Amino acid sequence: MRICILAEGSYPYVVGGVSSWIQMLMTGLPEYEFIVYAIGAEAKDRGKFKYKLPENCLGVEETFLDEILSLRAAQMREGILTGEDQQTLYELVRGKRDVPLVRLAEIFRYGRWSSPLAVFMSSDFFDIIVRVYRESYNNLPFTDFFWTMRSMLLPLFFLLQQKLPEADVYHSVATGYCGVIGGMAATVCQKPFIITEHGIYSREREAEIIKSDWAKTDFKGVWIRYFYYLARLSYQTAGRLYTLFEHNGQIAADLGCAPEKIRIVPNGVHMERFAHIPPLTDHGGPIRIGAVVRVVPIKDILTLLRAFAIVKRTLPDAQLVIMGGLEEDPDYVAVCHRTVRMLGLEDVTFTGSVPVAEYLPQMDIMVLSSISEGQPLAVLEGFSAHRPYVTTDVGCCRELIYGDSTDTCGTAGAVVAPMDYEAMAHEIVRLARSYELRREMAAVGFARTKARYTYAQFIDAYRAAYETAVKEGAHGGRRI
Repeated sequence: MRICILAEGSYPYVVGGVSSWIQMLMTGLPEYEFIVYAIGAEAKDRGKFKYKLPENCLGVEETFLDEILSLRAAQMREGILTGEDQQTLYELVRGKRDVPLVRLAEIFRYGRWSSPLAVFMSSDFFDIIVRVYRESYNNLPFTDFFWTMRSMLLPLFFLLQQKLPEADVYHSVATGYCGVIGGMAATVCQKPFIITEHGIYSREREAEIIKSDWAKTDFKGVWIRYFYYLARLSYQTAGRLYTLFEHNGQIAADLGCAPEKIRIVPNGVHMERFAHIPPLTDHGGPIRIGAVVRVVPIKDILTLLRAFAIVKRTLPDAQLVIMGGLEEDPDYVAVCHRTVRMLGLEDVTFTGSVPVAEYLPQMDIMVLSSISEGQPLAVLEGFSAHRPYVTTDVGCCRELIYGDSTDTCGTAGAVVAPMDYEAMAHEIVRLARSYELRREMAAVGFARTKARYTYAQFIDAYRAAYETAVKEGAHGGRRI
């Protein structure tokens, strides 16, 4: 069996999170062949893989959004779209009624157009943009509206025209662009298509857009609605949606995924990687606080630093070690370093990417400060190393810390609201003051992970998912 993994903004260019999950999935299923279709942000990352491809990975096909957006305009053509084509694209731009992906497959089928810009730069499509503008956005500058539409739709139009690798199953690890083109490939090739959502992609993009500088204020809502629209198109075509926990499944259903498609498969962790790490000891030295996290805005390192500043008032010899990549967003890394200086903090270390299993034995308390997560592997790894966690109330963190209605293990740490650095500091200090509390919570986290979140359980679930997909066959319409 050959599986095409579709990834956006993650594997193989970014370490951690979804990327680690993809590497673990391929490595754990050596009986299958994998090929990765990767959508990256910038072409400067071409070939700069952060992972060694497993032997059963046949390769990575790379596409970069900045290259798509820098394409030169083709000569405008007239009368190239049928009336049905125009109506489909009008509904797509308008974003109020979902279009069947099979119709987009017909419009953008491989080889139909001589240039990937042909449709966008046609007079027919320009008329559609003008129509939507007059109906809904005529209070905004038309030039800004046009360039916003170009930035949103040109990558989609380009990607829909590409010939994806042949596979027996198409598996997207998000909705967004890779979800739509995964559905497109499955529709064209009449092969099964499944999605795994770690976080809720459209909600993560919403949080990013609200905070962004690149999206003009008047157009933030346009961008947000667009990514929710792409999610619905992805859900529409998928045979199954696998998500990490029940709450995410409910959100996906609320956003348009048919409930009968949704299955829950938690993350799994290699607990044996941490078997050499002994339980916590009452060492009597400074409390060392650890965070295994990429230094990027969505992980909200600034809240962690502000919390640590409060912790230092009570525990002046406390130390903070931030273990994670520094390459992804250098501007944000610089802001974090400025914040350290502004707060007058000492004992803060940014290690960059390191072997986490070698660092965890030195930690007393682990912290996750993210504003968005799915089911973070970092928390499961910390539990596997007998460390308690303070997390924000995002994704599956509450369930990991406190368990669900069927879990009797107990409490493995504490959960606070996102961006509430005062509450975060309070919980860190509470754990720091009691070795017995830390030890008891760490034991709960270890037991919960062993019972529910092992690597073997995760791999068995996806082996069954692929076999089921092939058995049930393709979803999504007629062959193009």
